[in-house]
Amino acid sequence: MEGLEALEVISLVAKVASEMENHVGMNDRDVAEFIIAQRLASDSFRAFKKKLVELNVDFPPSLVESIDRLVCTLHPEMRNRSQKDAKDGSDAKLAGPGGKSSKKRSDKDSIFKGLSLPDKQVEADDPDDDTHEADEIDDALALLEGLASQAPKTDKTTANPTSTAAKDRERKRTRDSASPRGRNGRDRKSRYRSRSPSQSRSRSRGRKRGGGRHGYEDAVDEYDNYGSRRNANGKRERERERERHGGLENGWDDRQERGGRDRYDHHNSHHDSGRLDDTPELSKVYDGHITGIKDFGVFVNIHGVRGKVDGLVHVSALVDGQRVDHPSDVVSMGQPVKVKVVKVEDRRIGLSMKEVDQVSGEDLNMAPQDMFQSGANMEALGVRGGARISSSTLLDMDGNHASGAAGGGAAAAAAANRRGKKRMTSPERWEIRQLIASGVAKASDYPDLEEDYNATLKGEGTIELEEDVDIEIRDEEPPFLAGQTKLSLELSPIRVVKAPDGSLNRAAMAGAVLAKERKELRQQEADAAKAERDKEKVDLTSQWHDPMANPEQRKFANDARAAHGGRGGAGAGGVAGGGSGGGAGSGGPGGFEPVPEWKRIIQNKDQSFGKRTDLSIKEQRESLPIYSFRSQLIQAVRDNQILIVIGETGSGKTTQLTQYLAEAGFTSGGKMVGCTQPRRVAAMSVAKRVSEEVGCPLGEEVGYTIRFEDLTSPATRIKYMTDGMLQREILLDPELKRYSVIMLDEAHERTIATDVLFGLLKKTVKRRPDLKVIATSATLDAEKFSTFFNGAPIFTIPGRTFPVEILYSREPESDYLDATLETVMQIHLTEPAGDILVFLTGQEEIDTSCEILYERMKGLGAAVPELVILPVYSALPNEVQSKIFEPAPPGGRKVIIATNIAETSLTIDGIYYVVDPGFVKQNAYDPKLGMDSLVVTPISQAQANQRAGRAGRTGPGKCFRLYTEAAYQTEMLPTTIPEIQRKNLSNTILILKAMGINDLLHFDFMDPPPINTMLSALEELYALSALDDEGLLTKLGRKMADFPMDPTSSKALIASVELGCSDEMLSIMGMIAQPKGVWYRPKDKQQQADAKKAKFNDPHGDHLTMLNVYNSWKRARFSKPWCQEHFLQYRVLTRAKDVRTQLERIMERYKHRIVSCGTHTDRVRQALCAGFFRNASRKDPHEGFKTLIEGTPVYLHPSSALFGKQAEWVIYDTLVLTTKEYMQCTTAIDAKWLVDAAPTFFKLSPSDRLSRRRRAERIQPLYNKFQTEEDWRISAQKRGGRSGGGGGTWG
Repeated sequence: MEGLEALEVISLVAKVASEMENHVGMNDRDVAEFIIAQRLASDSFRAFKKKLVELNVDFPPSLVESIDRLVCTLHPEMRNRSQKDAKDGSDAKLAGPGGKSSKKRSDKDSIFKGLSLPDKQVEADDPDDDTHEADEIDDALALLEGLASQAPKTDKTTANPTSTAAKDRERKRTRDSASPRGRNGRDRKSRYRSRSPSQSRSRSRGRKRGGGRHGYEDAVDEYDNYGSRRNANGKRERERERERHGGLENGWDDRQERGGRDRYDHHNSHHDSGRLDDTPELSKVYDGHITGIKDFGVFVNIHGVRGKVDGLVHVSALVDGQRVDHPSDVVSMGQPVKVKVVKVEDRRIGLSMKEVDQVSGEDLNMAPQDMFQSGANMEALGVRGGARISSSTLLDMDGNHASGAAGGGAAAAAAANRRGKKRMTSPERWEIRQLIASGVAKASDYPDLEEDYNATLKGEGTIELEEDVDIEIRDEEPPFLAGQTKLSLELSPIRVVKAPDGSLNRAAMAGAVLAKERKELRQQEADAAKAERDKEKVDLTSQWHDPMANPEQRKFANDARAAHGGRGGAGAGGVAGGGSGGGAGSGGPGGFEPVPEWKRIIQNKDQSFGKRTDLSIKEQRESLPIYSFRSQLIQAVRDNQILIVIGETGSGKTTQLTQYLAEAGFTSGGKMVGCTQPRRVAAMSVAKRVSEEVGCPLGEEVGYTIRFEDLTSPATRIKYMTDGMLQREILLDPELKRYSVIMLDEAHERTIATDVLFGLLKKTVKRRPDLKVIATSATLDAEKFSTFFNGAPIFTIPGRTFPVEILYSREPESDYLDATLETVMQIHLTEPAGDILVFLTGQEEIDTSCEILYERMKGLGAAVPELVILPVYSALPNEVQSKIFEPAPPGGRKVIIATNIAETSLTIDGIYYVVDPGFVKQNAYDPKLGMDSLVVTPISQAQANQRAGRAGRTGPGKCFRLYTEAAYQTEMLPTTIPEIQRKNLSNTILILKAMGINDLLHFDFMDPPPINTMLSALEELYALSALDDEGLLTKLGRKMADFPMDPTSSKALIASVELGCSDEMLSIMGMIAQPKGVWYRPKDKQQQADAKKAKFNDPHGDHLTMLNVYNSWKRARFSKPWCQEHFLQYRVLTRAKDVRTQLERIMERYKHRIVSCGTHTDRVRQALCAGFFRNASRKDPHEGFKTLIEGTPVYLHPSSALFGKQAEWVIYDTLVLTTKEYMQCTTAIDAKWLVDAAPTFFKLSPSDRLSRRRRAERIQPLYNKFQTEEDWRISAQKRGGRSGGGGGTWG
């Protein structure tokens, strides 16, 4: 260490001398050493400057600061001094790194306030607890209050519950962060009620405490005395609230001071004495009072109707012209209101407050131009096409069309009907007339064809204007991120690639271009072959129908198909390759290609699953390397609360360690041993294997839990799960009381959920000393894990390793795929026996390599030893993946072409040669697209070493690295960038906020994520209304955290409840959750498959098409033959049904209504807009679409139901890059829905000036064959005029 420190000092002297030369032209190392010594002898920067003045050293201030910075940063003595000060907890400000670090941290806190909000304690919230019955009690109390409020009052001085103080109290009680009572731990029922939609209990308790106090001032005093929660600025807050809520609340306050209760009693007596309606009449204004407040609106008891009749005022119909986050912000329980009946359907009554003057009770009839100016926010949610609700479309209680209000109601309904209609254009009317004249259509089907036109000519009624709506993204920052998002743009993001200009990154980019060229070439060859087949195709039907045809020309279809099958490759593998895929991932517009010959050879062999062995299960367990360390492992777990276990892949960590712990008594007392896996497939397969070893059915003593599937029981003692599922369990139970041991398997994968679990479990073990945590890894980076867990001990399981010879390329490879295949051929022809393992980036690359390699081996003939080509990637069937464990044929060898899954997750015997091109496909957040995308990047040095180690498991091996040694040393990062630093964090931050963790800047991450990534996630959550203006979780955000989906999907599902289409949305979410498409398209029946698919197509898009598929399958009683008849994959549909059932249980658990919208599918599209509004695109005038956020060119895939349709605005689920950037799963929408769904994110473009999009458009002149492209410019015309000799300016 002393030698290294001496080298650091020499380097520092050289740097200081260089700085002196740059500033004063003196390069003297002795003087540099003297200046460094003076800085070391000074206690601070000020003392250092004073010493230089005393020594008459005339250095410019910039040089003095530069020398100070270099010495404090690079000199070992100063670094040790700063570390010692930090360890002692000294607050003295040094100029060294310690002082700068603390200053930097405090600066971050002051700059990024939205990331450093204080945490809050969140108690465990068990939705299955019986305390949820308190909600029903609260609702019953609210009903009693509503009945009691209708009785005559003798005391007219009762305090009005609509006072501002009461409303402030309600808001403060419902906010999660503002209630100190939640932190102090009141009873469980009160905690659960604070998150429930019902608010009546808290209000009734507030009124009880009020006792007999009267008036506004007493209500304020009551609030001051309640828990001493009033702050010094309470009056200012009330004034701001009154200004924010506008005239509606002011009107209520004025009436309250004048005796609002008297007026309320007067209305009661008026309706009691006057005529009572049997049922509520449409478009009539009634008095009423509020009996219940929910997130989605308020329930109002209607006066003047026989019996007790309640209706719903949706949150969008409360206040005109402003967004209401929660109804309790503007109304309160028992408040007298005036409502207008706008809908009566199936005993559900829709009311509106914004269409009624709350003072006079006058019906506010809005002019058409006012409606257009107000945008989508003025329209009621759930109305088809964004139009206003029409009286003629509403039904009475018996289901018949209801008439208007008494005294001219029919005329009003007719006028409303005309206003709601959209005028047909002249071509549309002409087409309908032609259809009627030809007999195709009936005139009775279009009764308003001429009436509407004639009424327009006479000036009767109004016409809906067909405006070209333009949407813009708001520039306003979220209030809690004001001044922070623009600062984040100056921060340097985490670099996924160490050397962007290096040879490895250039080869990766060139590989992407070459892959695209190969794909286009294959597509051209396939199109040419198809055209040739079509040219040779004979119409067999015409030959049989022609009486003069030669009998020899008459052939049967089977004979012709057999002849073509032998040449075209449609034989045995034709059906098997029909593909499970569909949609955008099938490789482009050309459709499905024939199954390659190499793949048919693999598929046609006998199927086998797993490794073949003659050993019993007991002998297999005892043969694993971990067996000899069983007792030491158990003792290490007993002695340490946190343990790091390092062992090679195949040593038995995953399957055996959990069983050892269960056998040692860690599952006594009903406790469980939990083991997390980074992949769903691994959790399922490992649980199945362990259940076989234990000797129990899967789901009993041994079970697993993955997203949308829970196969456990009360008897489960060993539970395997994905890391994301354990993260959600901590959300419900922060102390994990059901577990005695938590084992984080494959911790080196460093998924986002694993990194978050590291920080959460580090807190949990402090609260639960009896909880044991084990982190296992297959790589040698255990020191980092040990340091993070406060020096936890490391237990190493030795593996069987042999020396591996590393061979590098002499020069960088321009086409790494071609170099890989050449290396494989060279090994096969020149090296001794032994199997080959090749690492490539993805399925497309692997399939291409297998095909090329097969053709090359086929061209060499039978003289060359056999080479069995086996691909490995996650999309392959299990029986194909199992073939990699089978031994190679005698005299031959096998080559396994795999993704990075073979680095640590698979143990394959017989591998002696590894070919490593040095690339991997990683998921990285692309801010331009606003989503994660797969990018080919160079691997890290740790990954390169892990790949090389695969060749030394069976015996001495070789690793062929297709990159230079210099690239390994200078262009590769030491370790892989963890997912948390390169992926979208919106879902992660949502879960952390739900746990009460608001201080994201100081959360204990092993590797902190970039600040700009966290800010982007906060902006996205704010746009989804999951966060309020202070950056705290809203009630909607807490509900979103309950669903095991990304925030966009959960927001769409919750919005569907309010829009009355949750039943349809559940089916859609189950369908889009499947990574594979539902369509089955065999090569020899493509036309039949396409015809069947066309029957399900919905003109509004793919989401509703999938809904049609699921509903049709449901009507067929989930039949498997029905799926085969309609070319649908039964397994994928069954999986979608399971996902739907799981989501339905969550909806029922959290009291979300499951209702159907019937044929009003516009509500489904509006609900999709509520979640996927960031994935909106608009039709580009030239080609395809452009995204609204970044203007990225995207396209509809030919398999989409919207392909060829005139859709102006669409939303999509994901983007898939094949030959183009294709939108996958698209739906047509109305532009105004975007503003309604995300008013904080979108806005209507102003009508008095050009929008940004129009300003950015370039006007293209009309084509003129006599002019060039630039002839329209004035300068070109002037030049033409002068050269023409005409004497004029323009020629």
